[in-house]
Amino acid sequence: MPDVRPAADEFAPYYASYVSLVPDGDVTATLAAQLEETLDLLRPLGEKEALFRYAPGKWSVKEVITHLTDAERVFMYRALSFARGATDSLPSFDENAWAPMAEADAVPLDELLDEFDAVRSATVSLLAHLPREAWGRRGIASGKGVSVRALAWITAGHERHHARVLRERYLKG
Repeated sequence: MPDVRPAADEFAPYYASYVSLVPDGDVTATLAAQLEETLDLLRPLGEKEALFRYAPGKWSVKEVITHLTDAERVFMYRALSFARGATDSLPSFDENAWAPMAEADAVPLDELLDEFDAVRSATVSLLAHLPREAWGRRGIASGKGVSVRALAWITAGHERHHARVLRERYLKG
């Protein structure tokens, strides 16, 4: 049920801030709309702007885009697994360890945005075709219980959080 906000017991407390950023309504429609908003925000950037870091040790714009793509893949793998009835506990991922391994700064910005577009489009397609009962299925990821519904809302809130950070700290002015 993509239009039902997940209850607090459907996700770990540290995801509450992401879930709270998502407006009420169909989360699948929100995810589709976010794609255009994010691409509109980032496509005008040049390569030099995409390498900007607002402080030493912070990710570049390109690394933020890659992080969004990586996290969405992880969240949706979890959603797919649990929607299909998997009972295995799924591992966590360390975004700070992953970021340098991606070497995102060496990839052309247009290619990173195309990849994000492809992943988000796959997310929307997956969620659009879930059976109604799959939305409430749950599993264990990162040692915590989470529902398929919550993973969709977490994905939307995670993107919304990083889009705000991009606007406020990277693209101001």
